[in-house]
Amino acid sequence: MKQLAKLILSSCMAATPAAFSAEALQPIRDIVLDDHTVYAVPVSGTRVTTVSFPGPISAIDAALITTDGKTTGLFQIAHTKGTSYFSVRALAKDAATNLNVRWNAKTYVIELHESAHPWYSVNLQPRDIGKSATSRPLTSARLLGLLDKAKAYRLLKQHLPEAVADVDFRDGSKEPCVTDCGDYAVRVNEAFRFNAEDTLVFHLKLENKTAKPIEFLPERVEVKAGSRGYFPSVTQLSGVIGPKTTTDGYLAITGSPEGERNGLSLKNDFTFVLDRTSSETELPADELPKAIKEGGK
Repeated sequence: MKQLAKLILSSCMAATPAAFSAEALQPIRDIVLDDHTVYAVPVSGTRVTTVSFPGPISAIDAALITTDGKTTGLFQIAHTKGTSYFSVRALAKDAATNLNVRWNAKTYVIELHESAHPWYSVNLQPRDIGKSATSRPLTSARLLGLLDKAKAYRLLKQHLPEAVADVDFRDGSKEPCVTDCGDYAVRVNEAFRFNAEDTLVFHLKLENKTAKPIEFLPERVEVKAGSRGYFPSVTQLSGVIGPKTTTDGYLAITGSPEGERNGLSLKNDFTFVLDRTSSETELPADELPKAIKEGGK
């Protein structure tokens, strides 16, 4: 028990040992990964704690854990296979257990314990980021983590609503937004706004209306809101739409072109312009894309 107490205390006092009371109450943590360290993470029964890795998690081994809340366990965990994070909450007073998480061919040990002062978010960073992580840069790993969270949004909303409490959502089936470009169209299936990261994530469906493939540069897809244009901070798009077919994928925009917060609301009518890789497919000026709302005037 003394050794565990030291682990918990050293973890809470990692920044400044002399300031335990202030540091221990910080609910958001950035920690450098070390596979020879046990990370003690305080968890509550009335709050959710999300632990994020730099990339997709290979496996999680745990004791006294339930995934559905019905099976007996001391903690409830939610994790979608292939994502880079998991969320957890305590189910019993003074509960404690450990998780062994496989990432990047190594095992990382996390000691969970029920606490009245839980951490809400734990961001595990590669060692080479070091202490610069305290500046909270929106790294590519974090951006990919937002895409993963968007993909799991409906599951999290149902089982762990606290994990997406600060995420705004727009359902494309109820609030349609379609960019009609003549020979192709881009429909927003779902849209998410992560307020803390000032990032919008779009789940898109791209339709090719022609008998020839349409090739484009995913990183150069322009997202327009009114007269302002934004380019992706990260994408998961194939870059080609087959003849007479559709494809879907994800795209995110972060901040403004000036490096400031964009503050964009999901209520905007967004348009999406593909940057073609062939000059033959460029549209004439009178066929520029426009946003339409189905069922509107």
